Amino acid sequence: MVRLQKFLAEAGVASRRSGEQLIAGRRVAVNGKVVTQLGTKVDPAIDKVTLDGAPLRVREKFYIAFNKPPHVITTRSDDLGRSTIYDVLPSKWASLVPVGRLDRESEGLLFLTNDGDFCLRLTHPRYGVRKHYRAVVDGRVERPMLRKFLEGVQHEGELLKAERVQLVDANNTRSIVELELSEGKNREVRRLFEYLGLTVCALQRTQIGRIRLGELRSGRWRTLTAPEIKTLLNPS
Repeated sequence: MVRLQKFLAEAGVASRRSGEQLIAGRRVAVNGKVVTQLGTKVDPAIDKVTLDGAPLRVREKFYIAFNKPPHVITTRSDDLGRSTIYDVLPSKWASLVPVGRLDRESEGLLFLTNDGDFCLRLTHPRYGVRKHYRAVVDGRVERPMLRKFLEGVQHEGELLKAERVQLVDANNTRSIVELELSEGKNREVRRLFEYLGLTVCALQRTQIGRIRLGELRSGRWRTLTAPEIKTLLNPS
């Protein structure tokens, strides 16, 4: 059993809030009877729900893990004519939306879905889903420099903070650093290094929650399994 507002959202006709307006407006009926009570619950497998007389059904949900290549944009279209993730993905996934973003030059693990609740749970800061990154940085990075990331730094009016950071390798020209973030603000990894006067020349997201990029090749995708989806929604 699910709340009627959630059913309307999962049928793709309204958000939960606008679904409440549809119910209050006497436009929704369950088994032929107009419903105005917002707490009403329905069984999608049994009950017949209609909107303005038209039958509704819950859309099948899809969850895709995609290895985003560099130089493509995480958006539907681009005014400058640059390539987007939808130019790389099969056309059958054109209706899915990305869960969060990776900037144009970054690559790695990106989820796409048509499940709004899934998207919210993975992107809203209050849920704290961890994202793992591997950054290649111009110049030498010293371990003491990275302690600032754990403490948090102010950059462009925002607090940027890593939950974990590890220096993998460093020399005078190039360093490799792995980071774990819980919020994922816009360009957060790049901005952390900008704070130190350093430039990230390559950035890959390697893991979200417990789901790793693994052997998924650049530009390829796979569907998430039911246990993987459950793990992401219930990390504990």
